[in-house]
Amino acid sequence: MSEASKPNARFDTGMATRRSVLGDAHVDRAQAGKTPFDEPFQTFITEGAWGSVWSRPGLTARERSMITIALLAALGHEEEVAMHVRATANTGASMQDVREALMHVAVYAGVPAANRAFKIAKKTYGEMAASSEGGENHD
Repeated sequence: MSEASKPNARFDTGMATRRSVLGDAHVDRAQAGKTPFDEPFQTFITEGAWGSVWSRPGLTARERSMITIALLAALGHEEEVAMHVRATANTGASMQDVREALMHVAVYAGVPAANRAFKIAKKTYGEMAASSEGGENHD
């Protein structure tokens, strides 16, 4: 681990927040796949996104989840949309919350972006339902 990548308080806070939102299984997979090439990037996301932004007071995890899904949908980041839809199981954002966020995407970022995000969310919710019916727990 490089000097710049050594854990600090912001990293520790970020990792705790990241785990609470995305789940241990997801974060463990990301950590296991980390290499020297992307280690600085992984540290940056943990400290920046999770330790600085997601950990701030002022918005709930539910509200941050809805904002994040809308932004990712507007920008066409499909894998990240699915990941954050899965994370709603931990953030408290309901299907109705996500639907309303995606309605805003349609108006402010375009119908094609929202249309694709609705398809991704429907598929992801279907997978989540099938997983819970099968007794499996996937993060």
